Amino acid sequence: MAGTKKGGAKAAATNRSKYGADFYARIGAMGGKLGRTGGFYANRELARQAGAKGGRISRRGKKTTTA
Repeated sequence: MAGTKKGGAKAAATNRSKYGADFYARIGAMGGKLGRTGGFYANRELARQAGAKGGRISRRGKKTTTA
């Protein structure tokens, strides 16, 4: 039943019974507290450069003109 909606509900019920009704709230809070707003938030210039680099790398092939 792994990977189904029913299995997920069962797993959630098991987690709540084993670890308490606030299990998901606690693990969510842990993740939120670990964030330090680093990365691009801390360096706007780096974000600008990375965006420009990504914009230059096209995933589409070059247009060929047939004339």
